[in-house]
Amino acid sequence: MTSLAPYACCNASCKGRQFHEPCPEYRSEYQRDRDRIIHSSAFRRLEYKTQVFVNHEGDMFRTRLTHSIEVAQISRTIARILNVNEELAETIALAHDVGHTPFGHAGQDALNACMTDYDGFEHNLQSLRVVDVLEQRYADFDGLNLTFESREGIIKHCAIKKAAAIGDVGERFLNRTQSSLEAQLVDLADQIAYNNHDVDDGLRAGLISIKQLRKIVLFNDQYVQVIKQYPDLPERRLIYEITRRLINNQVVDLVETTKQNLIKYNIKTLDDVRKQKKVIVQFSKQMSSEILSLKQFLRKELYQHYRVHRMSNKSKKIISNLFEAFMTDIKLLPPEHQQTVHVYQEQFGEKGQARVVSDYIAGMTDRFAITEYGRIFNPSELT
Repeated sequence: MTSLAPYACCNASCKGRQFHEPCPEYRSEYQRDRDRIIHSSAFRRLEYKTQVFVNHEGDMFRTRLTHSIEVAQISRTIARILNVNEELAETIALAHDVGHTPFGHAGQDALNACMTDYDGFEHNLQSLRVVDVLEQRYADFDGLNLTFESREGIIKHCAIKKAAAIGDVGERFLNRTQSSLEAQLVDLADQIAYNNHDVDDGLRAGLISIKQLRKIVLFNDQYVQVIKQYPDLPERRLIYEITRRLINNQVVDLVETTKQNLIKYNIKTLDDVRKQKKVIVQFSKQMSSEILSLKQFLRKELYQHYRVHRMSNKSKKIISNLFEAFMTDIKLLPPEHQQTVHVYQEQFGEKGQARVVSDYIAGMTDRFAITEYGRIFNPSELT
C-alpha cells in the first residue's frame, strides 16, 4: 500500500480516544471508528430519514443513509488521489449526518426554533453528541469512544460561545485553526453529493426540468457534450450520464485546486495544515461560482417548490407539536426517556428536559415521527 503523505492523519499521529482502549489488533484506529459508526443505531436509522422528500413520498428518492454512502465514496476517491487517509475520510463521511433530525432541513429548522431558549439545536453538534453520549452500546463508556480526528471531522462549524463546551474538538474554533485535510475534503464531498443528487431527485419527481437546468452553466455544459455524443439517449439515462459527469468534473477541479494549494502554501506536515488561515481543500474560483449558481437554482426551484414547501410545513408542525407535548407532559415520553429527563432536570433544570426531548425527537425517523404524532394527537390512533 502506498504510504500516506506527511500532512495526512495516521495511526502514529492519532490523538487518541476519550476513554483508553487497547489498540486494535487487526484494524487501524480509524477502521475501528468506521466500523463502530456502521454498527450504530443512529446510522441504521438514516435509512428512514430524508434529504428533501419525506420518506413515504417514494422509494427511489435518496435518504440520509444513501447520501452518507455516496459522500463516503466521493471522499475515499479524493483522499486516495491526495494521498491522505481514506479510512478517516470514510469514517467522517459516514458519521457526518447521524445527528440529523427527521424531515431534513425543515425538521432541523423546526427543532432549532423549539430550542431557541435552550441553547438551540445544530445537527452537526448533535452528531457529535450521538457519538459521544447517546449511543449506548459498550459496557465501559457512553457513546462510541471515537478518535479525536473522527470526532473533530464531524464538527464542520461551531459558534465560539459553544466551542468551549465541546472540549478538545472545539479548540480549533477558539484558536482559529483548521481541521485535517480529511475533514476538509469530506465537507466538500458532501456538497458535491447533495447538490448533484438533489438535481437527480428533483428531475425524477418532476419538480424541475432539464429545460430549466439548461440555464445553469454547470449543467448545460455537460448536457451539450452528452447530447452531442449520444443524441438518441433516453432521458433517464441522459440524466444519469450528466449527473455522473457533473460529479467527476467537480472532483477533478477540487483535486487539482487542492494540489496547487498544497504547493502554494508549502504544506509539509499536519501542523502546516492546521495553522493555515484558510482551508486547503477548495474548488477553483470558477467552479465555486458555478456551484453557487446551481445551489441558488435548487433553492428557488426545488427547495421552495410548493410541493416541497407543503411537505416542509407539515414536517415543522409535527416536530413543533411533539416538542411542545413532551415539554408540557414528560409522561408522554417512553419510560427510559422519562428517567433521563429526571437526571438532566436535576443537573440543568428545564434546559436539561428540553435537551432530552430534542435528543428523542432528533433520533426519530420520518415514519416514526409521523406515527408518534398520530399516537399523541389523533384520538383514533392506538397508543
